[in-house]
Amino acid sequence: MMTLDQFMEEQMKDPEFAEAYDEIQPEMNVIRAIVEARTSQNLTQKELSEKTGIAQTEISKLEKGIRNPSIKLLQRLADGMDMVLNISFTPKHISESKSK
Repeated sequence: MMTLDQFMEEQMKDPEFAEAYDEIQPEMNVIRAIVEARTSQNLTQKELSEKTGIAQTEISKLEKGIRNPSIKLLQRLADGMDMVLNISFTPKHISESKSK
């Protein structure tokens, strides 16, 4: 049986798959950050909802990738978790920039 890493390695050989995967990474990074921040605070979606005034259903949609958050909404989430929202631009991998 193939592991997830082996499967991804195989799929990434397909240029169309690799391009589509790269395109969704910013959204996936935001989703990952929201979930990791919430769980690091040992908060349920309902508890975070109560702290932020954001409906639990909206938090669920954010975490499922159904809804794209505004910066204002991200700030409300950060405030509700007593965290600082940081948004940054970082250079792409060196190997990618050399090949362009």
